[in-house]
Amino acid sequence: MQSPTFEISIGTNMDGMHLIAIPMEIAKPFVEKKHKRVRVVASFEDRSIEIYAALLKRNNAYFMMFGKKNQKALGIFPNDYFQLQLFEDTSKYGVAVPEEFDAVMLSDYDAYNIFEGLTDGKKRGIIYMITRYKNSQTKIDKTLLLCENLKRGIRDNKELLKPF
Repeated sequence: MQSPTFEISIGTNMDGMHLIAIPMEIAKPFVEKKHKRVRVVASFEDRSIEIYAALLKRNNAYFMMFGKKNQKALGIFPNDYFQLQLFEDTSKYGVAVPEEFDAVMLSDYDAYNIFEGLTDGKKRGIIYMITRYKNSQTKIDKTLLLCENLKRGIRDNKELLKPF
């Protein structure tokens, strides 16, 4: 399932959050099939990025967050118009998983089972924490640390990547 490509710009709400209003005719097919999360391809000039996002409903309208990190990666400013296309999210966690994370988690059965027992949002948050590291070895090291901390009973995101 995918939407047609459409043109959009970023707005901000009173809280200063960077939101994209998704036209109802684009959001409706996803909502009707109970897809709360989508894979998104955003394009501007010669740049393109792929992200995962939640379809948020507010006052009978649908939105998705599009933070400054994504704006910078795409090279846009809040007044710029750019192209967006939504796809059904077929990922396991609703986010792209670094292969280093996957490999380490699959090598530690106990940590993997603990991780799988967490809420979907908690799992995504942890994966995002690992994703922010650019260096492959750092991702491996942080995931190993994460595994040990999960097995030690630590569940606070602020503590999960701290050495013990």
